[in-house]
Amino acid sequence: MKLHLYFARKFAVTFLGILGVFFLLMALIDLVEQISRFSSRGVALPKIFELTLLNTPQAIYNILPLVMILATITLFLGLARSSELVVTRAAGRSALRSLMAPVAVAAMIGIMAVSMFNPIVAATSKRFSELDETYRTGGADVLSISSEGLWLRQGGMEGQTVIRAAAADAEGTTLFDVTMLSYAPQGGPIRRIQADKAELGDGAWTLTNAKVWPLAAGTNPEAGAEVHDTLRITSSLTQDRIRDSFGTATVISVWDLPQYIQQLKEAGFSARRHSVWLQMELARPLFLMAMVLVASAFTMRHTRFGHTGIAVLTAIMLGFGLYYIRNFAQILGENGQIPVMLAAWAPPVASVLLALGLLLHMEDG
Repeated sequence: MKLHLYFARKFAVTFLGILGVFFLLMALIDLVEQISRFSSRGVALPKIFELTLLNTPQAIYNILPLVMILATITLFLGLARSSELVVTRAAGRSALRSLMAPVAVAAMIGIMAVSMFNPIVAATSKRFSELDETYRTGGADVLSISSEGLWLRQGGMEGQTVIRAAAADAEGTTLFDVTMLSYAPQGGPIRRIQADKAELGDGAWTLTNAKVWPLAAGTNPEAGAEVHDTLRITSSLTQDRIRDSFGTATVISVWDLPQYIQQLKEAGFSARRHSVWLQMELARPLFLMAMVLVASAFTMRHTRFGHTGIAVLTAIMLGFGLYYIRNFAQILGENGQIPVMLAAWAPPVASVLLALGLLLHMEDG
């Protein structure tokens, strides 16, 4: 038990050290990028620092498998150079038993990443997107899904417009049972529109069976109301901007995703992308465990055997290969080419089985 605790503590310290180095490195790189993007727009340096701090957690979250591989390699190379690994094997500990502690730590890190770090990354990513859009265009188009339907906000030089729809098509470009409330640039409401359907075309909404109420001060809205069979309302929205507004699952906490998926389905949208992301997040601990097994298969050896550099390079390249296969499966799942559960769980399970096979083949213990 003491040996397991020793390996676990050593692996956790190594992982945190490498994670800290990557955090500083990626923060510096992102800071330079943000300065180059926003310095010409007059954004102050403290705000650029804020953008960097908001964007870095997502970058770190995405490279956790790489950090896990490097931590495992560092751990076992250190144990091999100090001959601790040799002593452990001489005491009768097999390779699989020696891996119990690092694999358990990887599982705990994965569970903590999904349950605790994921909501933080979702919140910071969402805030970064809002600030980035604000600094670049002066305002953001916001889409929200709730039990009451679909809520969309569009902005422009003439002011803001809040759109509420009971349902929409899968692309979000055709809305049903639509209500639009327009606000002047100063903030006061100026017009209310209700229509049976609204279709987004090139730079405008085309409303069917629309009724318009003027809301200017001192007027009777009902007396001034107008009915139109077809009404065209200019819009800065596009299909891509609408899809990006609700299609980014990374800005939603894993705890809120099940409810959000249900609301998407009720509103008429496809929730496949969010379902794939949810299952991949649930499978993340297993994938991190697979990264430990893969890296250890090539580095749980004494340095006197030589070819250490080739073994390290092979472990890293194999880890990268499995990581990209996982991303490729995610794309296939989002596009409907393979089932959701297969896209999310097949790569981690296959990676674990592959790593166990390598361990049993390369180790004699």
